[in-house]
Amino acid sequence: MPGSTTACDACAIRHRAVCGSLTRDEILQLNQIARHKHVSAGQTILTDHERPEYFANIIAGVVKLTKTLADGRQQIVGLQFPSDFIGRPFGSRSPYYAEAATDVTLCTFGKERFERLLMQHPGIEHRLFEHTLDELDAAQEWMLLLGRKSASEKVASFLLMIARRSRQVTCEANKDGLHFAKFDLPLTRADIGDYLGLTIETVSRQMTRLKSQGIIKLEGMRTVIVPELDHLAEAAEIDQS
Repeated sequence: MPGSTTACDACAIRHRAVCGSLTRDEILQLNQIARHKHVSAGQTILTDHERPEYFANIIAGVVKLTKTLADGRQQIVGLQFPSDFIGRPFGSRSPYYAEAATDVTLCTFGKERFERLLMQHPGIEHRLFEHTLDELDAAQEWMLLLGRKSASEKVASFLLMIARRSRQVTCEANKDGLHFAKFDLPLTRADIGDYLGLTIETVSRQMTRLKSQGIIKLEGMRTVIVPELDHLAEAAEIDQS
């Protein structure tokens, strides 16, 4: 409820989101302008080149970001997960089209009131700046993946990203103490191919290859089980040091 910090204190992504590390007074003022919003899979959250009405923290679900070319073609340019921030404060328009890849729960902040809060409280602005730098780092890593990695490494890296981000809320271990993950793919295989610069046939072939190697298990078309995350990391050729 507005005027209480109870909702923020009970939030699953509280300490990883923009509102993490804020003072009690800052949390109270942020909570006063916060509203929860549920968006069904496939529905639009923000449209590109239009003035956004609000910004948001993702509480649950996955959001797909796309950019539109002049001829109408679209390219998936990113995925956002719980604790990620949607929107660009002080911008006149949204830089991308945001769509709910799965059912999504958002904590929204009206544009004008949130921007006023940023100007009044440097702590919130600093936290948002940190998140922006994290996004920049992730974008640079993804450029490396698209430009230098093989098809097999790309698919393994994609699955590892989903597994790690899924585990931010629920971390599990198997009977031997080795971390594993179970998740539903937030994208169709055609969308995964678009995201990775691969054909849908190549994505399916590499998924089958990872399955035959015992690195992943598949339940139906969308559910993936990773028995040991370290093995998936090795397939993605990510340095574990």
